[in-house]
Amino acid sequence: MRTITASEAKQGFANLIDTASREPVVIQRQKRDVAVVLSMAEYERLTRLNIAEFQRFCDRIGRQAEAAGLDDDTLVELLASDD
Repeated sequence: MRTITASEAKQGFANLIDTASREPVVIQRQKRDVAVVLSMAEYERLTRLNIAEFQRFCDRIGRQAEAAGLDDDTLVELLASDD
């Protein structure tokens, strides 16, 4: 992963885009990492991973709730109560 300064990114934007198509590029401002530029393919891959992980989490929580006796009717009652 390549690291460049914000000034370098601004002055060489076309180069930044070309580099990001091959590998993520970290942008630093005052020696602190402030952003990462990455290819659309890598962004889409990460997004799919996040969605899949969230679905696994929801499935796991659903199984735990079901095992604890929570059904649709109980859930409706809990969500409707003011307490």
